[in-house]
Amino acid sequence: MSRLRPLVYALAVCVSLSVLSARAWAAPAAATETKTPIKHFIVVMQENHSFNNYFGTYPGADGIPEGVCMPVDPFDEANTDCVEPFRIGDNEVTLEDPDHSAATHQLQYNDGNLDGFVYALNKRNQDGRLTMGYYDERDLPYYWNLADEYVLFDRFFSSAAGGSFLNHMYWVAGQPAGSGDRMTGEPINNLPTIFDRLEEKGISWKFYVQNYEPRLNYRTVHEFPGNRASQVTWVPVLNMDRFIDDSRYSSHIVNLDQYFEDLRNGTLPAVAYIAPSGPSEHPPSSIQAGQKFVRSLIQALIARDAWHSSVFVLTYDDWGGWYDHVLPRRVDEFGYGFRVPALMISPYAKRGHIDHTELDYTSLLKFIQYNWGVGPLSTRDAQANNLLSAFDFNQVPRVARFIPFERTTEEKRPEPRRSMIYIAYGLAITLTTLLIAFAGWRSRRSAKAAQPDSTQNEEHSSP
Repeated sequence: MSRLRPLVYALAVCVSLSVLSARAWAAPAAATETKTPIKHFIVVMQENHSFNNYFGTYPGADGIPEGVCMPVDPFDEANTDCVEPFRIGDNEVTLEDPDHSAATHQLQYNDGNLDGFVYALNKRNQDGRLTMGYYDERDLPYYWNLADEYVLFDRFFSSAAGGSFLNHMYWVAGQPAGSGDRMTGEPINNLPTIFDRLEEKGISWKFYVQNYEPRLNYRTVHEFPGNRASQVTWVPVLNMDRFIDDSRYSSHIVNLDQYFEDLRNGTLPAVAYIAPSGPSEHPPSSIQAGQKFVRSLIQALIARDAWHSSVFVLTYDDWGGWYDHVLPRRVDEFGYGFRVPALMISPYAKRGHIDHTELDYTSLLKFIQYNWGVGPLSTRDAQANNLLSAFDFNQVPRVARFIPFERTTEEKRPEPRRSMIYIAYGLAITLTTLLIAFAGWRSRRSAKAAQPDSTQNEEHSSP
């Protein structure tokens, strides 16, 4: 019996994979056909971190260069003072919110020299040393575990060399509003959004907003002082009259609680945007709370059938004033800005893959447009690279697995060899065929044995 255990185990694995594959194909589909197996696209946009700040020491990624020391004043050749990268928590620098305005971006960029990071913050009366701080696996265990298991992008740039509002506009519309990086209190009604494109084709969508306040929009923002007013920045469609007044649009903007309800009910839309509130990781807020928030979203997805046809993307709305060493390409007057962290989680995601494709927020639009067959919104999203390089649609969909919050120390597990999977499938199919054939043979034999002998019947009936 012990010799048969490996074969029994292989067949058991094969049966399990077959069941999971069946569940994947049985998962509810969107109203329209898609070009990939992805039926649900979910994207969460957190706040204000550069790639180096979160993954600058992640093994294999294009992280913090060895020996770098940022000059305190790049414009004074006599000043040789510089600041080396350091782990936040191991240094006496007080954590605060680094300035991340367009003016600061320009100083830090410094005509492509990328040597003004410390200088720019000092000019804002902040401690310029802070920009060189970074976190590592001790601070971001869950995100690093996700990178081990799924896809980490190390060429994901903010769409614009500016702050939150401008980059959120690229997130939904692929282009800036006429006001650039600030809200003016006037409506933005002349820009189409990805939601307009989806609505035109009858493709389901929702914008989930944590602690959503339906009364808060560009008209009433002055009534909500402090951080509460950020809802109008993080949900930029609330600057557009049709998303406020027309129920065909406004009914799609809902509280985040509805995300969990939709997962339970099997009504998750084709496209889901998620905007956080408190746990946005905006410095100096808790990055631990942010990880727990994102984990709750991912685990709720993994626990439901929608997982088998979904992709979940986590990214950040700008670099937050933190150091990054990769020169952003100048694609137009607004961008790119510096790199931001980005992760992709999906049963079709390549395992432990670091993707080097040049991407930005308009690449998210590009995938939606490609997958559901809707048109571009601007030149930027029309020319953007897609996310497709991060997928492997030839693989068996990944089995749902809850990722631990604490850092795992095990080595990355290699993808199972496809040849072994095919052999296992073949064995299972062959064994099933033989069992069916044997059962049919026994059934025919038993039926034949139960029939009376015709010769004996004729003899007994003779006169």
